[in-house]
Parts: sequence; C-alpha cells; structure tokens
Amino acid sequence: MKSKKLLYIIIGSAVLLLIVLGIGKKQGWFGNEGFIKVAVESGIEREIVEVITANGKIQPETEVAISPDVSGEIVDLVVNEGDEVIKGQYLLKIKPEAYQMARNRAQASLMNSRARQKQSEAQLEMANLEYKRSKQLYEDEAISTSEYEQSLTAYTTALAEKEAAEFSVMSAQATVDEADESLTKTSIYAPMTGTISSLSVELGERVVGTSMMSGTELLRIADLSRMEVEVEVNENDIVRVTNRDTAFIEVDAYPDTRFLGVVSEIPVSANTTGVSTDQVTNFMVKVLVLAESYEDKVSENNPYPLRPGMSATADIQTDRRTGIYSIPIQAVSTRMDTSGTATIKEDQQIGQVSSDGTVSNVSLPSKEPSSSDEPMVVVFVVSEGKAWMKEVKTGIQDNNYIEITEGLDLDAEIIVAPYSAISRQLKNDLPVEVVSEEELFSGDKKNKD
Repeated sequence: MKSKKLLYIIIGSAVLLLIVLGIGKKQGWFGNEGFIKVAVESGIEREIVEVITANGKIQPETEVAISPDVSGEIVDLVVNEGDEVIKGQYLLKIKPEAYQMARNRAQASLMNSRARQKQSEAQLEMANLEYKRSKQLYEDEAISTSEYEQSLTAYTTALAEKEAAEFSVMSAQATVDEADESLTKTSIYAPMTGTISSLSVELGERVVGTSMMSGTELLRIADLSRMEVEVEVNENDIVRVTNRDTAFIEVDAYPDTRFLGVVSEIPVSANTTGVSTDQVTNFMVKVLVLAESYEDKVSENNPYPLRPGMSATADIQTDRRTGIYSIPIQAVSTRMDTSGTATIKEDQQIGQVSSDGTVSNVSLPSKEPSSSDEPMVVVFVVSEGKAWMKEVKTGIQDNNYIEITEGLDLDAEIIVAPYSAISRQLKNDLPVEVVSEEELFSGDKKNKD
C-alpha cells in the first residue's frame, strides 16, 4: 500500500515537473541559456527615395518693402493691410508743404541766375565792342598799348563772367529739378501689382526718408499667387540638395494635406546661430510651392490659402533609386571591434528603440570604408544558428530601408530585431534563436496590456 502511494507521488511529481519545465521554457525562464532570440529578414531589391526633412516658414516668392525717400508726416493713407493694389496705384502722401517751399526757393534762385546771365551777356557785348574799337585804334597808333590791353582785359573778364553765369543757371536748374523730385516723392505709389502684406505706419505718423539713414519701412507689397517655403537645412545635408529637387510640404494649418514643391534657390553662404561651442550652421533653402497643388484650397473667401509666416515642413527628395539591394535600417549598426567578438555598452548604442521594435534617430558615421581608428558599419547575419558580423558599405537610405552596396550575400539571413541586441549584445559565434517578430515582441505587448 505504501509502495503504491509512493508510486502515485512519484508520477504526480513527474507530471508537475514536466508542466513546470514546459511553462518555464516557453516563458524563457530556462532552457535557452546563452541564446538570444532574434528576427531575421533577407534583403530584397526596392525603390529607395532619400529624403531630407527641414522646417521653415511660408513666404511670398516676391515681396517688396517700401520706404520713403523723404521725411515728414503722413497726411493721407488710402490703403489697409490685405488690400489688393496694381502697379502705379496711389498709396499715401507725406506732408508736402516744406518740399513745395524748397521748390519755390530753387525756382527763384534759377530766375535770379538767368537774370545775371542776361546781364553778363550784355556786359560781354559792350566789352566786345570796346575791344574792337580799341584794337582798330591801336593798329592806327591812335592809342597807347596800355589802353589797348585794358580793353582786352575787360573783354576777357566779361567773357569769363558770362560763362560763370551760364554755369550758375545750370546749377540753379539742377536744384529746381532736385526740389521737383523731392516734392514728387511725397506721394507714394505701388511699384508692383500685389497685396499689402504688411502695413507698418498710420495716418499722422512721422517717417524718416532713406536719404538721411536706413529710412522707415512704410509697407510691403507681395505677390501671394506664388509662395515659397524658406527652410533651414543642416550643413551636413546641404551638399545633397540640388536645384529642382522635388519636395513635399506640410503646413500646420492644413494637417491632412501635402503640397508639391521644387527647390528654387540654394544659398552659397550659411546662417550661423548661437555662440562658440553651441553654434548651429544652417543654410536657408527656398522651396517653391506649386500653385496647382493647393488650388483646391482656393475659394472666394480664401483666395490665398497659403499666407506669409505659416509654419511648414519640407521633405526634400535628394535621390531616388530603383531596383537596389536594401535591408531594414535598424539592421545596421556600428562597431569599433574589427574581430566582432566584443559587445557595446548600454550608453554606446546608436538610435532609440521603442517597445514594438521600431527604431528612431539612427545615425551612421560614414559611408566610406572603415579604418582602424574609425567605427565599422556592420550587419549581423545568422548562419548555422549563430550570429556573424559582416562589415558593409552603405548607399542611400530612407526612413525604413538602407542600400547595401558591398559586404552581403543576396541570400543572407540578416538579423533585423531586436535593435538592442544588434546595437550592443551580438558578436561573432554567439548562439541565437530565430523567431518571428510577432513572437519576439509579444512579451512587450502583454506587459502593456
């Protein structure tokens, strides 16, 4: 009886042990010591579009700032911000009285100079007649040499005074023309057809003309039918941007719409902000927004859906290749160890991994062949149940995939997850267990639930 009871206990214990072993193996408590669970994928030929993302502001392609040439008080203002104007349209007037008086003074001075010119002409005529008589008398030996020389000097002086009077008239005429110009400039007219995009002054305000200093900006006229985005492109990316590159533009005011654009202007000089070690160098690239891409937003109440100052993000397509061998970007890592036998510490990983296995902020150090003092760009492959490191050369990339130009066989099983293992734990000859991505991340999803 005791032996039978003991047999039942042994059988029950064995069954319980088998159950515990099964559950423990499934949960990973034991049974796979030294193994890392990984997901693999083979590289395939894809189309990759390399994109540079940059932020900026909407602005008109053409916008003219208007400043006065003369100073004074604004006595007439007939436009408001947002008004449509045509080229040559009257906009405002600066108090003209002072310039009218200056013109009158200049005109009086001109008349005085002309009177003196006539006087000098009369004196010259008299001196000329006297000189001719003296010359004849001198030839007849009727007068002395000194008397003849006096008449010659008087004639020469009168001739010089006539020329001086002519120059005085020319100067006075120039002063009148200048006064006329200043008087004309008290009235401001539109230099182009467009929209008053900014009005900086009010009726009665005093303004300073550009003849004295930089001048007061009165208003801006913009052509809102042609809009562009000025975006800040980092100095590391600017070398890949070329004119006529295609761009897709997202505007905060239209969150569900992407507008089409093309790169229209790439600056030569950089825009540097910050001080010393915190300096940031960017290039202000202009992207023209194609009008046909937002014509469905135009309405009678909203003739210009894109307005100056709107925040925008441009995805500039710098390269596009089809049929190239590529792999998921999270499969690529960097290592300093050329032997592939060392792992990387926690704080040396590149990129960030979320619980569902997606990767962000991946940064590859170089696309050139590695040297002994530079990190290698590597990929881990699975062969005979073990991980092996392969140094590769990379080409263009998008947000999800990266081109492999050298270093991988077409049929290689590439480890694509988890990124924490790829970036830190994997090394040559390390045993791995290949599972599906669903199984690999099922534990994280259960923990979330």
